[in-house]
Amino acid sequence: MKMVNFSDYKIRNYNFKIIVLIAAICVIGYLVLTSAMVNDPDRDGNLQKQLIGIIVGAVFMIAISLIDYHLVLKAAPIIYIGVLVLLAGVLLFGKTINYATRWLDIAGFRIQPSEFAKIGVIVVFARYFDSFKDKINKPGYLFGALGLFAVIAGMVLLEPDLSTTLVILFIFLCMLFVAKLSWKWIVGAIAVAVPFAVTFVILLSNGLILEEYQRNRILSWLFPSEYSASGLTTQQDNSVLAISSGQLYGKGLNNTSFESVKNGNFLSEENSDFIFSVVGEELGFIGSVVVLLLIAFLVVECFKIGMKAKDMGGRLVAVGMGSLIAFQTFVNIGVATGLLPNTGLPLPFMSAGVSSALSLFIGMGIVLNAGLQKNNRDVDF
Repeated sequence: MKMVNFSDYKIRNYNFKIIVLIAAICVIGYLVLTSAMVNDPDRDGNLQKQLIGIIVGAVFMIAISLIDYHLVLKAAPIIYIGVLVLLAGVLLFGKTINYATRWLDIAGFRIQPSEFAKIGVIVVFARYFDSFKDKINKPGYLFGALGLFAVIAGMVLLEPDLSTTLVILFIFLCMLFVAKLSWKWIVGAIAVAVPFAVTFVILLSNGLILEEYQRNRILSWLFPSEYSASGLTTQQDNSVLAISSGQLYGKGLNNTSFESVKNGNFLSEENSDFIFSVVGEELGFIGSVVVLLLIAFLVVECFKIGMKAKDMGGRLVAVGMGSLIAFQTFVNIGVATGLLPNTGLPLPFMSAGVSSALSLFIGMGIVLNAGLQKNNRDVDF
């Protein structure tokens, strides 16, 4: 693999701000996890596993940042096949937890292939849209991209994993827009999406689509008063209570307060899907804002690299990663605050989950290399 030759590339182009931002988010995330896992019977083991994941991921990120991202894009066909093999493995041999089959045990390690599928989608379509950038508005090439995407999205949806399907759909649409999809296609898609959305709600209300637990989550969010007695809204209600109880400064990490929502074991999945609830309760409004700003700055840095990327491929990789981090953050916090229906998406670089951490580090390594090879002038999207 070709490493960066520092006689050709300027070290000043290396985006150390991204390294600092990720390090800060990971440190805060790990500290919050030490408190969030207070009721975990295997707390020490899980914390150690998460710490190892962060360290290994950081090493991967630095190493990948020194590999020409064009080589990664050239490997897109292999990556696409690899993603399909892993997803097929999940469907055939995966481990089922809480109604969903999303995990695969390989050589003693448990991984979640759908997390790596997110990075695979970014790499595959960065290569595809870069290769056909002058033909993307031709039906054959556009529907070819939709077909390739549909295979991955369909396999993830079958797990079932609706939330991750929505994530990769959002990434795909953002990359498609940056690849200069014609407004004619965009307006046409919106015209189709509106009646589709109405039909979706009607079918959902009549119990004709989605798994029962997925329907209940959405319907309890749309009609909370009708589902409050069933306990379906309890998880999000407790999350909002935890965040609001933190007030301005929070109750402090690892606090033993009897009034703590977390200590009372009223939160579930507080180390992953509802990690922001612990942030709000223990770090307060100020700590929550700090976390939001750090992630927002990281997204901005991704988009800035995209604006100055050497070519369309680098631009799409940076935009894809920025979109991934922004969307997952929005959904995770939206769920924790009751603004969105309950769904399982990790908060980037903060939630527990080695697969999530490793995939994000790998993706950011590619972005860093794209930044290292940036143009000397800004490029408009």
